[in-house]
Amino acid sequence: MGVLRWQLWLDHVIEHFADRKVAGLDLPVKIALRLGLYQLRFLSRIPASAAVNESVNLVRMARLRSAEGFVNAVLRRATREPEYDPSTALSDPIERLSVETSHPRWLLDRWVQLIGFAETQALAIANNHAAPVAFRLVEPRDGVLERLRAAGASLEASEIAAGAWRVSGGGGELLRLLADQGRIYIQDEASQLAAQTLEARAGDHVLDVCAAPGSKSSQIAALGEIHVIAGDVHEHRIRTVLQTSRTQRLTNLHCLILDGQVGLPFPDGTFERVLVDAPCSGTGTLRHNPEIRWRISAEDLQDLSARQRQLLRNAARVVKPGGRLVYSTCSLEPEENEGVVAAFLEMTDQFEPASVEVKKELRTTAGTARTWPHRDDTEGFFIAAFNRKPPR
Repeated sequence: MGVLRWQLWLDHVIEHFADRKVAGLDLPVKIALRLGLYQLRFLSRIPASAAVNESVNLVRMARLRSAEGFVNAVLRRATREPEYDPSTALSDPIERLSVETSHPRWLLDRWVQLIGFAETQALAIANNHAAPVAFRLVEPRDGVLERLRAAGASLEASEIAAGAWRVSGGGGELLRLLADQGRIYIQDEASQLAAQTLEARAGDHVLDVCAAPGSKSSQIAALGEIHVIAGDVHEHRIRTVLQTSRTQRLTNLHCLILDGQVGLPFPDGTFERVLVDAPCSGTGTLRHNPEIRWRISAEDLQDLSARQRQLLRNAARVVKPGGRLVYSTCSLEPEENEGVVAAFLEMTDQFEPASVEVKKELRTTAGTARTWPHRDDTEGFFIAAFNRKPPR
């Protein structure tokens, strides 16, 4: 995780000590150098000699014995110059921030336009720190919170999502045991908030169009007398939802393989509540998934936006008049959020925006909701709600 977070910074340091571009190195050599350098610069309990030797051993295992001396020399030089920081020599503030926080320049440029330089800096710094662990009680029972506290855990009721808890300190082993037993479910507060925004009620029929791994579907089903259908396009991901359902002992959650982009196998107006937690770039989850910053490109956002619009259009058809449709992503990018909402409202007169009931700090001027890693210490989420107008 550390190497993935700091990849750009590490590569600049490697280029300095190697006197050559990282792009020209064999992949096993590149990875071994990143691992070794990360240990040298960020981990205090590993002796420098051990970090160097293990990286040399890695290239040997990769059958690149000719690179052993090179890796040894680069990392030995790094141990002699422990204060070197490649960002200090850069004069352009965004380029410096890019290297300093190990984020692609194109992504920072976008965020600066969206929220300004100071907030972008705070966001990039937050992305390189582990996110707090949050959970919900699957079946509220006496004793679970007390057991965690007795095991050394520090618990704090969430200010983002009702019924969510943040946990820090000790109790990690017990936390995992309780999750395995289905007594709690580890889920980010913003993710829990998205499911709550659906406002499902007893007797409702609910469709979660893009349900895997089942976080929100199971959260909704756990409310009680609600009929939930969890759909996903991939069979292996549906199996994950089924396992989530079994672990939480839910009998009102049913799974279906479907492709929401092609169409939904239900008559018009089947569901009182429909959730579209759309596949997205995931730029709001870089603390949990640092590799995303190296996988996506600006071009991907346009393709994702087109898919999200199609998903929302298809989902809207199966919402009952008077029913509610919620669209959410874990992306920070306007093309995947406000842009999709605007396009949806332009193509239909059957829905009207509904204000998302969240604390005022999370609500936008348009009535949608946003959470931010650096502001709220959660994943970055966007949530919009729509009500289908009753027939005239």
